[in-house]
Amino acid sequence: MFDIGGLELLVIAIVLIVVVGPKDLPKMLRTFGRVSSQMRRMAGDFRRQFDEALQEAELDELRKTADEVRSLDPRNAIQKNLNPIRAVGDEIRSSLKAATVAAPPRVPQAGEPAAPAEPPMTMSSNPNGSGQGSPPADGMASSVVEAEPVSPTPPKSVETPSRTGEPT
Repeated sequence: MFDIGGLELLVIAIVLIVVVGPKDLPKMLRTFGRVSSQMRRMAGDFRRQFDEALQEAELDELRKTADEVRSLDPRNAIQKNLNPIRAVGDEIRSSLKAATVAAPPRVPQAGEPAAPAEPPMTMSSNPNGSGQGSPPADGMASSVVEAEPVSPTPPKSVETPSRTGEPT
């Protein structure tokens, strides 16, 4: 702590003998020793209390850290991260169920006339997409044209010219 060599101690001793005197010097050295030991004791107590406070603070932090580690449950984190995936899966499931459930067929009553079915929709062969009908819902360039109703009369037969010399 203090950098006092042997020569400095000799100078201090001579000054003490001259100032205090040889008769009161032992009494003064005893008092100085007691005061210095009390100061050392107080410094040790202070250091000990300070170390205990640090240990308690570190222990509190360690306890908090241990409690946090105990409270961590990987299942909760996994479930929290999978919730969007689960929501998309539920949405897909409900869409599939709605798409696969067909409307019940409507059977006309005994006195009710049969209603004609809607004509089937066909794709237009027109490349510029200027067909009739409503455009598809997805916004594609192809157009849909309603088919012509089929007449109940059979088509007329067309005679093919026969070759000469063959009977028809």
